[in-house]
Amino acid sequence: MCRLAAYLGPEISLGRFLMEPSHSLFRQSWEPKEMDEAVLNADGFGFGWVNQSNKAAIYTNTYPIWSDTNLTSLSDALRSRYWLANVRSATPGQQITQTNTQPFKIDQILFTHNGYIENFNPKIRSSFHDILDPSIQAGIQGNTDSEYLFALLRQQLIETPDIIQGIRNMLSGISDIITEEKVLLNLIVGDETRFYVLRHAINGQCPTLYFSIDEDIFPRAIIIASEALTESGKWQAVPEHSVTTISDNKTPDFISL
Repeated sequence: MCRLAAYLGPEISLGRFLMEPSHSLFRQSWEPKEMDEAVLNADGFGFGWVNQSNKAAIYTNTYPIWSDTNLTSLSDALRSRYWLANVRSATPGQQITQTNTQPFKIDQILFTHNGYIENFNPKIRSSFHDILDPSIQAGIQGNTDSEYLFALLRQQLIETPDIIQGIRNMLSGISDIITEEKVLLNLIVGDETRFYVLRHAINGQCPTLYFSIDEDIFPRAIIIASEALTESGKWQAVPEHSVTTISDNKTPDFISL
């Protein structure tokens, strides 16, 4: 399990997004309030953003976020209108390595996942190999269920550029290989202009996920997070079993699965 957050709005610093809120993602790394299956998110972290050239970029580190000596200078130096971040609590059996650290990026697509696939190694992982094209498998560098989910989504996006339909097709593929296993699926997918947010579970309860609009610390922006970043009272739960589209200056668009 992990904690996630995403921001879309006027340009802000990394520090404002990641560290300044009263219950920031930085703080959630050691003091999460709503995690059921772990107590710390100390197995690495990462963030993604769209840079001044309108290109997606990522930074990942296998150490706990609080131990990264580069973070202070990065927090002041990096600015963007578009942020995505993850603090990781590794699923048992999935190593703490750079290749296993989120967010993932292929071309302009950013991806991060909170949840897990029960019995992924080795049972379900082998089933993924049965349905993934060899060219997609060749791009997998780690051994996490999260990266295999991203691979399955990328395979769907070859067939359709519509990310929402790609997510639906990904879920259909998962359903074909899952029997009684628990699958927890909070995903944030970014395409440099929007975020597509999945809150879903199979044979289990959806992990927590919230959104807020026009926070005092984030005016004219939309925020998505595993746990509310502030105590403003504006935070609302993302509907369960839905895909939400987040666009600039627009109310989130919720689509039931």
